[in-house]
Amino acid sequence: MRPSPLPIGRRLFGGLLLVGTLAAALPGARAGDPVFWPSVGRDALLMRTPGAPAAPMEPLPQAPVAQSLRQIDAAPVVLDPAPPLWYRRAWQWQVLPEGLLYKSYLAGVKESRFAAQWAHERNEGWIWDIALGGRVGVLRYGTEGPVDPEGWQIDMEGAGLPRLDLGSEMDLVACDYRFGVPITYARGQHQTKFGYYHLSSHLGDEWMIRHPGLARINYGRDALVLGHSINVGEAVRVYAEAAWAFQTGEGTEPWEFQFGAEYSPRRPTGLRPAPFLAINGHLREEVDFGGNVTVQAGWQWRGATGHLFRMGLHYFTGMSDQFEFHNRYESKIGLGIWYDY
Repeated sequence: MRPSPLPIGRRLFGGLLLVGTLAAALPGARAGDPVFWPSVGRDALLMRTPGAPAAPMEPLPQAPVAQSLRQIDAAPVVLDPAPPLWYRRAWQWQVLPEGLLYKSYLAGVKESRFAAQWAHERNEGWIWDIALGGRVGVLRYGTEGPVDPEGWQIDMEGAGLPRLDLGSEMDLVACDYRFGVPITYARGQHQTKFGYYHLSSHLGDEWMIRHPGLARINYGRDALVLGHSINVGEAVRVYAEAAWAFQTGEGTEPWEFQFGAEYSPRRPTGLRPAPFLAINGHLREEVDFGGNVTVQAGWQWRGATGHLFRMGLHYFTGMSDQFEFHNRYESKIGLGIWYDY
C-alpha cells in the first residue's frame, strides 16, 4: 500500500521550517556577518566579508583523514617483511643448518677445510700443503642463521691433507687423513665442542721410491676432544682445546693441546674484503709437549650463509704438521688460500 503524500510533505515542510528557525537564531548567520571560504590550492582559510578585501588567517590544523592519507601514500610498500626478533631467535629443529656453532680454528693446520699453502721450508725447499675437505652441520636444535647462532648441533668433518714436493715434479711426500663427528653448543659469547676424531698418516709412494732408506711409521690416533671458545666483541675470538687418544699408533702418545686467538669479523663482507689475523699453538705429548706455532694474516670475504674465503701470508715453525715426520723440525713461510663452510 503506497504511503499518502500528505504526511511526507508535512514532514519535509516541518524540517525546513526548523532549519530556518535555527539558522536565524545562530549568531553570525545574519547578512553582513563574516563567513569563511576555503581557498582553493592553499592550506590556509580566508575570512571574507562582503565588500571587504580577503585577509589571510592562521593555518588551521590539518584534517586527520587527509594527514593519514598522505602518510599512507608516503609509506614504502613492504612485500616480504622480516620476521620479528622473537621468531628469528626461537629454538627449533633444523636439518642441514646454515653455519657452524663452533667455528674451525683459522690457523689450525689440521682443521677439515679446503686450503692450499705454497711455502718455502728451510731444509726441503718449496712445498705445497693442501687440505681437501670440509666441515658441515648435520642437525641443529637452536636458532636460525649463520651469524652467531645458538643451540646444539651435530657436525661431520673430513679431509685429506697431502703434501707435494714442488722441487721434485710435485711428488706426493705424505698424506694425513682425518674424519670426525663434533657435538657443539653455543650460547651468547661462549661455544663448546666435544667429539671424536680419527687421524692416520701415510707416506707417498713416489717419495718412498726416491728415498729407499726412509722407514714408514704407523702414526694414527682415535681421540676424544673437548674445546671452548669465547667471542670478544664482533671480531675477536680466543679458544683452548684438549684431546686424549684412547687408541694410538706407532710413535703416538695420548695427549695434545691447542690454543689461540683470532681477529676475523663475523658479519658478511660483500665484495669488499675485511682483514684477518690468526695465531694457533699446538702441543703434543709425543714430542715432550713441544709442538708448533702458526700465524696467518691477510684478507677475508664472508658470505651471507657464513662461508668464509681467505687469502694471505702463512708462517709455520715447530715440529712438522705432516705426522709421518712428527719429530722433525720445520720452518716455512709462504702464501695461502683457505675456504671454510
